[in-house]
Formats: sequence, C-alpha cells, structure tokens
Amino acid sequence: MFSDHNSRQSRTISRFLLLVGCFTASILLGGGLLLPVSAQNEERRIWGSVTDSATGEPLMGVALRIAEQKNLGAISDSKGKFRIQLPDNRPYTLEISCVGYERARRDIPAGTSGAVHIQLKESTQALQEMVFTGTRTPKLLKETPVVTRLISEEEIKSLDAPNVQDVLQTELPGLEFSYSMNQQVSLNLQGFGGNSVLFLVDGERLAGETLDNVDYSRLNMDNVSRIEIVKGAASSLYGSNAVGGVVNIISKEPSEKWSCNLKARYGSHNERQFGGSMGFNTTRFKQMFHLQQGSCDAIKLKNDGDYNTIYAYHTLHLKEKLSYTFRQHQTLTARAGYFFRERESQPDATERYRDFSGGMKGDFLIRKSHTLNISYTFDQYDKSDYSLLTHSDIRDYSNVQNSLRALYSHYFAKITLTVGGDYLHDYLMSYQFADEGFYRQHTADGFVQFDWNPTTRFNLISALRYDAYSEADVQHFSPKLGLMYKWNHFSLRGSYADGFRAPTLKEMYMHFNMANLFMIYGNPSLKAETSRNLNLTAEYTRNAYNVTMTGFYNWVENRITTAWNRALNGMQYINMATMQIAGIDCNASAKWDCGLQTRFSYVFTHEFLKKEETNLSATRPHTATANISYGKKWDNYNFRLTLTGRYLSKVTCEEYTSMTSYEETETVSYPGYSIWKLTFNQTIWKGINMTLSIDNLFNYVPDYYYNNSPATTGTTFAAGISADLEKLWKKRKPKDE
Repeated sequence: MFSDHNSRQSRTISRFLLLVGCFTASILLGGGLLLPVSAQNEERRIWGSVTDSATGEPLMGVALRIAEQKNLGAISDSKGKFRIQLPDNRPYTLEISCVGYERARRDIPAGTSGAVHIQLKESTQALQEMVFTGTRTPKLLKETPVVTRLISEEEIKSLDAPNVQDVLQTELPGLEFSYSMNQQVSLNLQGFGGNSVLFLVDGERLAGETLDNVDYSRLNMDNVSRIEIVKGAASSLYGSNAVGGVVNIISKEPSEKWSCNLKARYGSHNERQFGGSMGFNTTRFKQMFHLQQGSCDAIKLKNDGDYNTIYAYHTLHLKEKLSYTFRQHQTLTARAGYFFRERESQPDATERYRDFSGGMKGDFLIRKSHTLNISYTFDQYDKSDYSLLTHSDIRDYSNVQNSLRALYSHYFAKITLTVGGDYLHDYLMSYQFADEGFYRQHTADGFVQFDWNPTTRFNLISALRYDAYSEADVQHFSPKLGLMYKWNHFSLRGSYADGFRAPTLKEMYMHFNMANLFMIYGNPSLKAETSRNLNLTAEYTRNAYNVTMTGFYNWVENRITTAWNRALNGMQYINMATMQIAGIDCNASAKWDCGLQTRFSYVFTHEFLKKEETNLSATRPHTATANISYGKKWDNYNFRLTLTGRYLSKVTCEEYTSMTSYEETETVSYPGYSIWKLTFNQTIWKGINMTLSIDNLFNYVPDYYYNNSPATTGTTFAAGISADLEKLWKKRKPKDE
C-alpha cells in the first residue's frame, strides 16, 4: 500500500512502481481480471482502485477488509489505490466500506490474484426520502427545487419531545414558541406570527385558533412518521395563511401484517403520557388506531415574572384510520379523530377544548400516467368553560370547517402537470362577537403547477393559484417560480413565491370587551395581507456531509394588526405599512458509519424599520440549534445517546406602557439564553425500548419570567418505555437470510 506521508523521493518511487504495476497488470490481466497465481511469478496479491460510481473520482480513506481474516486489509490512498497481500490460495471475500457510501462485497476465488476495480454508490439516506409539501406531488428530497426541511421519525424519537413545540424548537433555528395573554402559546418563525404559518396534518388544515395561533397541543407526536417544513411564502399551493411557511405533520402508516405498540412516559412535575396504537396491513385493508392520554400538575415558578404558575392540564387523543384498496392503486381512506384538553386556569373553573375531525379520501391511478385525488374533510373545534361549583359546561366558541378538494396530476416524459381546486365552508361562533353571534364564509380556489425536468441537472417548477373569499370580498392570484441546477455534489436553488392571508371572520367582525379595560373592534374593510418571498440556496452534499446556505428576503404588505383608534376609544384591526424581513439560514450535517451524527444550524433574521416606526417585534436576530448523537446496534441491543441544544440571542423592542394608551412605549430587552438536553434511547430486547432524558442540562432559570422567556424551573428528568408487541412474537431470521 502506498502512503502520501513519505518524502518526495518515496512518492516518486511509489508512483513509478504503481505505473509499472498497472502496465504489467494491463498486459497480464487484459483489463483487470483476476488470474491464477500459477500464471505469475510472485506472491498472491490483489490491488486496484476505488472510485465514485457517479463521478468516477477516486475515493480516499475507503476501508477494505478480508472477511475471513479481520486483521487483514488496507485503506485507499489519495488516488483511491490499495494493495493487499493474501496469505494463501484459499477463497476470500473482500468487504468494502466508506463513510457516505453503500457497503460492497467482492468474492476472490481460490488461487487468484490481480487487479480489482471497485465503484461505490453514494448513500444519500435522508436525501432519498420522498417529500410532498413543497410541490404537492411525491418528489425526492434531493430533487425538489423548493427547499424543504425534513424531520424524520428517527429524529423525533431521539429527541424524546412530548409535544410539537419541543420538536420544532430543537430542530429549527429562527423559531420560538412563547406565551401570550393567559398563557396561550404563540409562534414566531423568522418574523412571522402564528397566523402566517400554516399548520397541516396529513395535508389538511386545522380549525380553531386562539390569539392568532392554532391549538398546538392537538399535534400529537406519538403517531408521526415525519414533519415537512417549507419556509417562505407557499400560497400558490396552499392559499391563505401560507405567508411565512408551511408545517405538514404526516401520520404513520401500518407496514406490518399486524402491529401493537404500548408506551408510557413519566417526567418532572408529575408529567405523564400513556398510550398505544394498533394496526394491521393486508392485501386490501390497512388500519391504524391511536390513543394517548396526558397530564401535568401545576408548575410553581422560582422567580418573579409576568406570571408565576404554569397551569395544570389533561389531554386525550383518539385517532382511527382505515384504507381499502379495491383495485391495484385504487384506494379509499376514511379517518376520524377526537381531541380533548382541559386547563385548570382558575380555582373554581376550568377551560375545555374539544375537536371532532373526520374525512374521506380517494386515491386513483388512471392508466400509468394519470393520478386523481378527491377528498372531503370535516373539522369542528370548540371551547367551553366548566364551573366546578355548578358543574355547568358552557360552550362559547365553535369553528366548523367543511372542505372538498380535487387534485389531478398527469406525468409526461419529463413534465408533471398538476391541477386542483378546493372549496371551504367556514362557520365561526365566538364569545368575541357581539351577543356571541356567528358568521359564515365560503372560499373557493383553483391552481395549476408545471414541473419540468429537461435533464437530470435542471428542474423548473412554476405554479399559479386563484382564491376567492365571499365575506372578505377578496380575490387573489398567487404565483410561484422555482429553479434548481445540479452538478457533481452541488445544487443551486432559487425561488420566488407570493403569499397572502385573507382577513379572518374574527378580524372583520370582532366586538369584544377586553376585561372592561377597552374594546377590540373588527374591520370589515380590511385588505388581504400579501407577501413576496425570494430564496437563494446553495447546497453541497458528498459522502457523509451536507452543507446548505439560504438567503431569504420577504416583503409583507397590508400586514393585519391592531392599533389604537381614538374615535372608537379602543383597539381596531387595521392594515399596517410594508414590513421587510431578510436573513441567512445555514445548516451543516454529517453522518458517519461509526454511528456518530451531527447537525448544526444557524439563522440570522433582520427586520427593516423606518426611523419613525416603533419596533414592536420580539424576533430574535440570532438563533442556533445543535444536535450531536452517537449510537450502536447489535443483535439484541442497541442504543443512541443524543445531545441537543438551542441558543436564542438577546432582543430589544418597544412595549406599550398602558393597556389604555397606545401612544407611549418603553424599551424592553428579553435576555438571550440556551437550553441543552441529553437523551438516551435504547432497545434492550427485540421490541422493548427505554428512554431516559435530562432537559435543561445546565439548569437555566430566568431572573424574571417574561412571555418571551422559557418557563423553566431548572433541570428536569423524564423516563419512558414502549413495547412493540409484534416484534416480541416475531421469529428472528437467520443471519444468512
């Protein structure tokens, strides 16, 4: 074997000997075939090169090992060359492995020697995952021109996150969950609030909101296969609310003939989660049932703040999904779900939240190049107040959505044409309306998308959507254009997309007495909020490494917010001036065969303000996340140790000094902080899994609890156990199978 670390003279001699060897081999072997040792006057050896199958480039650091003698092998040099001397004339097997490439094996027949030329295929792993959200059609993650962040089931499991907030905050810099009034959860994603980020479950919208955010506790992580996130405007496919991005949570599908999973988790503050799932998968039927119950005691905070106790809660999730395939690639799916949450926010009363959801969907393959999807979805989200004194349960909020959708795709040789449309009937009854009245709105849309792949290197995607809202009297066109070019290990992506958000029924018709301090009034004359988003991305992927850098710029016009109205002597929804947000999103990850994985992400966000404008935004300019894990697998035991952390910088903004005067402000600074978590996952025998986690590893406690500070009381602990019963009963196959 030749070395690159010798002197220049040694390298010259080595290269000369290599040329002589290659010349001799080409004459004797006629193209590199192994010859019997008897045909040569030398000891038995094999030599050759290892290259990338796609690019033909030599691979350095490839491990080559004789399977029958573990201590016998070589490492390829900078030119991909290697040489191994064999001890005798017996048959051997050569095992080849390299970080980021698929493993390979070569048989060496008895008594042969000579050149072995090996080509390795790159292992893209997560980049081979199929995603849907960015284009609404199945597309490999590495092939989509719309930058999509994928959080896999394996990643979700390694985080031991009890809710969607923990998953997203740990994996996505630039995202922060905080508290609003009465400890309602609010979202900020790179300058966009919860009403500008569209959350989907299996591609469907969620009914109901509180303070412009959906009920995030509805988003159960126990039954999730992956989460797909598209940052930036996406209204060309998803319409209103997709101004700042889309988060699509995709449920698990049964893959085994039958499956049954039971799990339990217990943590600090008497936090408990119990549940399980059952499913089966036959030629024609697929079924999955999921149940989870959770609760947590009230948490007394350690220091002073805007609040001093986190409310206790109880939750219940029920989901059922059944699919029937009556012909090949012709499937009907029915689903139903129920959600219940109760918060102990008052000594003599609790707040209750309920959701009933259901739907039917048909997926049809027409010939080989046509697909048709038709679906109906029902979602009803209710709120009520339950009196512990009178035992009365009074419902004062109900949002009911009925939607129909049709989606047709035609696959040409290098073109995919997608056409679709939606109809939504939206009903809202609310305590925030005068006399707890109700309003209805009808919305309809149509969209078309053109996806063109003229070569393997180039992809163009363009889309246009038209939306019409009856009550808001809004009609809007949303275009999108995305380009992707690839060469070698590089990918360049660029996209322009339009986003919009129609005024909601609440924003148009609110008539709410805010604790007898002032009134909040709606505004039927509101214009639609619109955005224009520009993204430029460069990505490098090779072997175990992936680096992505994205620059983004957003123009938001007619932003809908509240402002003090002197004539009304109260707050009213209005359209504000243009807002501009720009920044850089950087990600670097690596995954080695030894079991070590890392991911580091950083986002810088800047909001442009005019001199006369008041900075009311609490968007943190610098945020970062880190994930480092190490794991090993054996026959009956495996483990993974994961360290995750997130950092959020200090932010300074203005806040109103009085609830009844919205002209005077004071400067407030929210301190920066970092939170780290250590998780230990292990499979101790077949389908039995145990998880131990230590959150807030370095015991961070805020000096003062703001709405924008983490509600931590110090280091907390959690332990969980789950059992896959089908694996306990499943017979283990012999190793040679």
